[in-house]
Amino acid sequence: MIVVTGGAGCIGSAVIWALNKRGIIDIILVDEIAHPEKEKNIASLHYYALESKESFLNYIINSNLPWTVDAIIHMGGCSSTIESDELFLTKNNYDYTKLLATYAINKGLRFIYASSAATYGNGSKGFSDEVDFETLSPLNLYGHSKQNFDLWAKQQGALDQIVGLKFFNVFGPGEYHKKEMQSMVRRGYLQVLDSGKIRLFKSYNPSYADGDQERDFLYVKDAVEMTLFFLDHSTISGIFNAGTGVTRTWNDLSEAVFKAMDREVAVEYIDMPVSIRDQFQYRTCAKINKIRNAGYSKPITSLEVAITDYIQNYLYSNKRLS
Repeated sequence: MIVVTGGAGCIGSAVIWALNKRGIIDIILVDEIAHPEKEKNIASLHYYALESKESFLNYIINSNLPWTVDAIIHMGGCSSTIESDELFLTKNNYDYTKLLATYAINKGLRFIYASSAATYGNGSKGFSDEVDFETLSPLNLYGHSKQNFDLWAKQQGALDQIVGLKFFNVFGPGEYHKKEMQSMVRRGYLQVLDSGKIRLFKSYNPSYADGDQERDFLYVKDAVEMTLFFLDHSTISGIFNAGTGVTRTWNDLSEAVFKAMDREVAVEYIDMPVSIRDQFQYRTCAKINKIRNAGYSKPITSLEVAITDYIQNYLYSNKRLS
């Protein structure tokens, strides 16, 4: 049995979709299904049981899981980079992950969890997963909550037994419930339908023109392939970047959205809220040597191909992975 936490979210539901494609249905899906869009994410998926995050945690705390479990793929938690409730983030992203990881280690289970590129902060220390990550300084509370678990795992000597994936800017089907945390691909798509143009934040860094802020955009299908690589190779452990290794700009993304929709490019640059200006990453780019050297050899989808697939095969028809 494989446990997937956050199983109704964007990456989690895509993991279950990919497992189903392999013929695997012995899956425990752990999530809160309060949002109708999350219900739609799992409507066509096959799994053995659905558990709330609290009921599953109770099993973990009492060490009485009612199933024989081989692996926990922990994609659950709060993914909002603008969340301001530190206690909420600590409970959901740090404490919960510690309990699951400790249980998995003690029981000899495979444990794969979602870290984040937000741990790299402003990028002054680079974006290498081989750097001493004790030196990193996240820009927001979300990044700190992920960094704190990475540090705990290192201090416990757990990184030779578990896998952490520092996901960069993941986008794709299944993100429709994420409100302001939806990718700019879907938000841009909806803006084009509504007004014919995409609105991007102005730059407040003289090194970057408006819309030329850079990101490493990763299609969710590639994020899943990277995740399952570590499920398949259980002797590999540590923290790995999950990205493309290529920087693209918000302007590149916008142009790809317009092309996929067969529309003329029309971008408006708007003021960035003052509250997030000091937390904004102007550049991210995953160093992916480590995951490649570990044996992950699959090609990574280009931004244009990924956006075309997402818009034409999913957003136009409001479909999920199925």
